Amino acid sequence: MDTVLVTGGTGLVGRALTAFLIERGYRVIVLTRKRMSSDHPQLQYARWDLARKTLDTTALQQADHIIHLAGANVAEGRWTNARKQEILDSRVQSSQVLYDHLRLHANKVKKVISASATGYYGPFKGTPFTENDPSADDFLGTTTQAWENSVRQMEDLGKKVIILRTGIVLSLRGGALKEFYKPVKLGFAMVMGNGDQWVSWIHLQDLVRLYFNALVNDQLSGVYNAVAPTPVTNQELITSLARAAKGNSFVTLHVPAFALKLALGEMSVEVLKSVNVSADKILQTGFQFSYPTVQEATEQLLREKK
Repeated sequence: MDTVLVTGGTGLVGRALTAFLIERGYRVIVLTRKRMSSDHPQLQYARWDLARKTLDTTALQQADHIIHLAGANVAEGRWTNARKQEILDSRVQSSQVLYDHLRLHANKVKKVISASATGYYGPFKGTPFTENDPSADDFLGTTTQAWENSVRQMEDLGKKVIILRTGIVLSLRGGALKEFYKPVKLGFAMVMGNGDQWVSWIHLQDLVRLYFNALVNDQLSGVYNAVAPTPVTNQELITSLARAAKGNSFVTLHVPAFALKLALGEMSVEVLKSVNVSADKILQTGFQFSYPTVQEATEQLLREKK
C-alpha cells in the first residue's frame, strides 16, 4: 500500500481527493497546521508550520508520493497588499519547506504532483492557451509562475514533478459555483459583467481523477491544463446551472462591471477576465473526462445535491 502525503488536504479538492485515494487502498497523510486526529486506519494527520519552516519528518519519510495543494484561497477577501503577499507566500513558502526537508532528510518520494492555476495565463486573445504559452505579467500570472518554479526545483532532487494548471472547479460544496448557486436558489441567474468572458472549468470529480491519473500513470510529467475540453462563457455557465436547478423558472440578471469593481477591487479583473485554455495535451494522454460539457457537469451536481 503506497502512502501519499497531501498538503492542503482539508480544502475542497483535498477532502475529495483524500476520500478517493483511501477508497482505492492508499494510505494518506495530510499535513495540516492544526492538530487533528483520525480513527481511519488509512488516514493520518501530521503537523507542519510554514512560519517556522518545520514539518513532521517521520510523515515525510513514510511518503511514496506528495500531492501539493496548499495555498490561500485567492477569492477570499479583497486583494490588499497584505493579502496578495499571503497568497504568494502560502504557495511558494510551502513548496520551499517541502523542498528543504526532502533535501535534508532521507526519503523514498518518487513523485511530486502540484496544483497550479489557469490564472497563469493572460486574457484570451483568440487562440486557446496551451501549456507552452508564457505566463501573464499580472498578479496571478507572476504568482503562479513563482509557485510552479518553487515546485520544479524538486526535480533537482530526482523527483518526477507534475503540475496541474486548474480552471474553475465546479462543485456545490465550495468554490465559485457554490456562490453562484446562492441567488439561483432564489430564481436569479447572476451573470458577471456582460457574461461574454470565457471560463475554463473542470468538475471536481474529474479533477480528482486527474490527480489520481498523475499518480498512477508513469508516462505523465511536466505541466498539464486541468480543464474540461469545452470552455464556456460566464453567461453559459450561470444559465446552465440555473436550468439544472430551476428548469426555465429563473430570471437572468447582469452584475455590472463597475459594481464588481466596487465590491471586489483588483480581484474583479479576474472575475471579468476571459480565460480560454486548451485541454488537448491531457486528452492526448488518453484521459477521458466524465463530465466534458458544462451541461453534464451542472446536471450531475444538482442530482447529487437532491
